[in-house]
Amino acid sequence: MVEAQKRLSHTTLKRRQRFHPKRDVRPAVLAKANRLVIWVAAFIGLSFLAIVILQAVLG
Repeated sequence: MVEAQKRLSHTTLKRRQRFHPKRDVRPAVLAKANRLVIWVAAFIGLSFLAIVILQAVLG
């Protein structure tokens, strides 16, 4: 049982990827990009709601 667990964990589970400064994007850049994506999605959603409400009021 222990041998099977060792074999499974070694072959199927990936080890945690570490941050590589020359190869990977910095975590701060990723956080900023995520905030931008959330902001844009919220803006699009609110714009859609505003258009729907405006059409309901006028039409």
